[in-house]
Amino acid sequence: MKNSKASDVAILAIFIAIMVVVQILSQIVYSVWPLPIVPTLLHIPVIIGSIVLGSKKGAFLGLVMGIISVVNATVVTLPSSFMFSPLQPIPGTNHGSIWALVIAIVPRILIGVFPYYIYKMSKNQFGAGLAAFVGTATNTVLVLGFIFLFFRAVTKQTFGALLASIITGNSIAEVVIAVILTMAIVPALLKARGNQ
Repeated sequence: MKNSKASDVAILAIFIAIMVVVQILSQIVYSVWPLPIVPTLLHIPVIIGSIVLGSKKGAFLGLVMGIISVVNATVVTLPSSFMFSPLQPIPGTNHGSIWALVIAIVPRILIGVFPYYIYKMSKNQFGAGLAAFVGTATNTVLVLGFIFLFFRAVTKQTFGALLASIITGNSIAEVVIAVILTMAIVPALLKARGNQ
């Protein structure tokens, strides 16, 4: 039992290290990236961690992803930073919004919960792919939905524009990458842990 817990903590630490590396590399690569599509990749370790380690540890990984998002938005000022960090002022004001923490953290925690239960219904490669789809959709729909809900007055976004932004090249790229990687990695990790 102790070995199993120690193994889970080690795997959790590895996932967190992967997330930090993915974040740093994404910043570097996307600064010179020539294409208009800039997919988020940080949610993929959260999805895989959720399936392999369970919903509680998945939720913790999601929380870490949310914290990384807040720190990044606080340190790197972009036009959208105020949506993810309460320390970045809302355009036209000299203060941030506490709702930025909800946008940055709540969807990310749920990315770590939903995939575990989706995969549990169908413990195979298809289930892993479906879990990746649901996890990615959770991130996209909730983040954009919360931005619409809390910052509509600032972004001047209509509901139609919200729907259009959910179905973009970025969203499609994120789903495809997440599904492919999750379907490839999850069976190998579960086999290595003796869960399959």
